[in-house]
Amino acid sequence: MTATPNPPATPPLPGATDDWLRLDGQICFSLHAASRAFNGVYRVVLRDLGLTYPQYLVMLVLWEHGTLPVKRLGEYLRLDSGTLSPLLKRLETSGLVRRERSARDERSVEVRPTGEGTALRERAAEVPRRILAATGLGGDELRSLSAGLHALTEALDRAAAEGV
Repeated sequence: MTATPNPPATPPLPGATDDWLRLDGQICFSLHAASRAFNGVYRVVLRDLGLTYPQYLVMLVLWEHGTLPVKRLGEYLRLDSGTLSPLLKRLETSGLVRRERSARDERSVEVRPTGEGTALRERAAEVPRRILAATGLGGDELRSLSAGLHALTEALDRAAAEGV
């Protein structure tokens, strides 16, 4: 993977018409680049756990909530079933989760961590600390950034629901 060139320290705020179409002025690209950089760090950190970043996210939700219907798991992760199903299949093949038809509603499939999947949580406990160290941010800075991104996501979800 090649590193992207460093953008200017302060990207131009859109003002002149030409500035609106500059790559370094696009917040979406800044978020995209940061996401790709995070994925690179997670790839290294998660290697010892035998997980990919999306698989790690699935396990985080299951460690937090226990058994969940696939639909609800997808809602937490903002993933559709076409993306989530192959992830769950690989995690099941690895022995970390089990998928079963719901006893209450056989149209629904529930996912739960296996004993091995639950035990993996202990080994994963160091992951957030390693990621925090890689960011170079302090805990308060990271919480503030996370809160800002959460607010941005909610605003964008509202805008999309309203047809922008």
